[in-house]
Amino acid sequence: MLKGETKTGFKYQIEEQVTDDYELVELIVEAEENPLVFPKLINRVLGPSQLKALKEHVRDKEGRVSAQKMVAEITDIFQSQDKVKK
Repeated sequence: MLKGETKTGFKYQIEEQVTDDYELVELIVEAEENPLVFPKLINRVLGPSQLKALKEHVRDKEGRVSAQKMVAEITDIFQSQDKVKK
């Protein structure tokens, strides 16, 4: 299990199997061509319950989930896990 915390304090866990998931690789490639696939990719990495928790973490007072904040959090997760793997 890969565990971490984003700069804003969101704690997450990623199953080790995710690092050896060919369908995730396909989603990454597809997301480069079509950014609308990005939510499926994140769901595959975090799972539905953590994705829901992440959205709640970035939700503002008006109830909106900022796309920019979501991308920043997810970028932080990927960058910190790259450091762990090295």
